[in-house]
Amino acid sequence: MILCDTNVIIEALKKNPVVIQTIEKIGLERIAVSVVTVMELYYGALHKAELKKIKRHLSSIRIFQIDEAISVAASELIERYAKSHGLQIPDALIAATSINRDLQLYTGNTKDFIYIEKISLWSI
Repeated sequence: MILCDTNVIIEALKKNPVVIQTIEKIGLERIAVSVVTVMELYYGALHKAELKKIKRHLSSIRIFQIDEAISVAASELIERYAKSHGLQIPDALIAATSINRDLQLYTGNTKDFIYIEKISLWSI
C-alpha cells in the first residue's frame, strides 16, 4: 500500500496524466491517504459540487485515521524538524502516518519530507 500526499490527490483530480499513470501503475486498490489529506481536500474545495466530486473520488481509497501512535510520532517529528526544516503540522501527521503504518509516501513535494529519517518516499 502507498500513502499519497495531498498534492498527489489534487493532481489526480486535475487529471494530471503523469500522476494518473503512476496511480494506475501502483494500482488504485493499493492507494491510501491520511485523514489529514481528506481534511485538506475538503477545506480547499471551491464549492459544494467540487466537495461532492472529491468525496466521490475518495470513496474508493483507504483512509488512515490519526491514532495515539501517529499523534506521538507527529509530535516527535515537529519537535525535531519544525525549527530546523520548517516542518508543518499537516505534513508531520502525514509523515507520521507513513512511518507508523510502514507505507511509502508518494508526494510531489519531496522537499517537504526528504530530510525525515525513517520515511520511505515512493519513487517511480
